[in-house]
Amino acid sequence: MPELQEIKRTLTRIEKLEHEVNLKQLQINSLLAITQAINENVSAEGLFNMYNSFLRWEIGIRKMALFFKETGEWECKTALGVETGLLGHDINAELSKYRSTRGLENAEHPLISEFDLVIPVMHKDEPIAYAFIGGFVDEDDVYNKVQFVTTITNVIAVAIENKRLFKTQLRQEVLNREVELAAEIQRTLVPSRLPSGANYQLSSIYKPHFAVGGDYYDVVEFPDGNIAFCIADITGKGVAAALLMANFQANLRALVTRCQTLEEIVQEMNAAVHRVTNGDRFITLFLARYEVRTRTLHYINAGHTPPLLLSNGEVIPLKNGCTVLGWMPELPFLEIGGVCLTEEAVLFTYTDGLTDVRNDEGDEFSEDKLIDFLQPNTQLSAKDLNSKLLAHVEAYRGHQPFPDDITVLTCKVFKA
Repeated sequence: MPELQEIKRTLTRIEKLEHEVNLKQLQINSLLAITQAINENVSAEGLFNMYNSFLRWEIGIRKMALFFKETGEWECKTALGVETGLLGHDINAELSKYRSTRGLENAEHPLISEFDLVIPVMHKDEPIAYAFIGGFVDEDDVYNKVQFVTTITNVIAVAIENKRLFKTQLRQEVLNREVELAAEIQRTLVPSRLPSGANYQLSSIYKPHFAVGGDYYDVVEFPDGNIAFCIADITGKGVAAALLMANFQANLRALVTRCQTLEEIVQEMNAAVHRVTNGDRFITLFLARYEVRTRTLHYINAGHTPPLLLSNGEVIPLKNGCTVLGWMPELPFLEIGGVCLTEEAVLFTYTDGLTDVRNDEGDEFSEDKLIDFLQPNTQLSAKDLNSKLLAHVEAYRGHQPFPDDITVLTCKVFKA
C-alpha cells in the first residue's frame, strides 16, 4: 500500500507540474498575442478589451479595474466583476498613496476596498497606470497570477503610453510646422526694403521674441514722394497673432491708398479689427503721414508707446490719438497730431519690448535711458543710429534674455 500512496503523490505532482506548464504556456501565448496586437497598431480600446479578456478567461481573475490618466484625471478604462455604480467614485486623491504593489486589506475607499491588490506601473518615477485586482479564493495560485497580471499590465501600459507620446509628438510636429508657416507669413508682411528720399531716411530693427511675434511695421511710398508709415503691437503671439497681422496688413495697405485722411483710416481699421476679434484682442498702432513738400507730419497714436521726436535738443513724445484698436466697435475719441519739421529731426518709433529689457541687476532699459542714448546720437544716419542702439541694448542686458518682441522704425528728416 505504501507504493500506491507514493504513486498517487507522484501523479499529483505530475498534474501540478502539467498545470503550471499549461499556465506558463497560456501566459506566453497571451503575451505573444498582445505583442502582435501592439505591432499591428491595434487601438488603445482594442488593447483594453484584450487585457480584460485575458484576465477573465485565461487567468481566471474575478475582479479587476485598470486606470489610466486622461487630461490630468485618472479614468477607469476597463473593469471586471465590479458594480457600475462603484466605478463612478473618484479615486484621484487616493492613488498617490500607491507607489508599489501592495495589499488593500485596510483600504477605506468604497471602490478600492473591493480589491485585494493594487499594481502600479511606473515610468521615470511617475505612475502611468494602476491595475486593481481581487476576488481571490483559497485554491488560487495567487503568486503566479499576480506575477502574470503585473507583466501583462506593464506591457499594455507601456504600449498605451508610447501611443500617447507618439500622438503628442505628431501634434508637436504639426504645431512646429504651423509656427514655421506663420513665421514665413510674418516675414513676408514686414518690408524687405525701406524707401528713401532726398530729405529723409528710414531704418528698422525687427527681433521677434519667439519664432512668431506680435509686432508689425510698414511703410508706403506714394507717387508724389510722400510716405505713410506705422508701427503696431498685436496682443498675443504665435499663429493667431500672425493671422491677425496678415489681416491687419491687408486692410491697412488698402485703406492707406484709398482713404483721404488718417482719421478715416484708423476708424475703419478699428471696425475691421473688432469684427475679426470681437473685442478679444486689440492692436496698438502709431500711424503717420509725412508730406515732403510742406515737411509736415500728421499722426494718430492708437494706444501705442509714444514715439519720440528729437529736434533742436528737444524730445517730444507723440501722444495724440485714440484708444487701442479693436477693443470697441467704435472709437470713443480721436485726435490727430501734427508737427512741422523745419529743422533736422529724428522720429523714433518703437514697441515696448525695447524699454522692457532688463540688465543683470534687474533694472529696465526705460524710456529715460532710451532718451539718454538717443540725444547724443541724432547726428547719425537712421541706419547707424539703429545699429548703435542694438549694440548698446545687447551690452546693457548682459546675460538676461529679451522679454518680448523688439521692433524699431526710425525716420530721420534732414533740414531743407
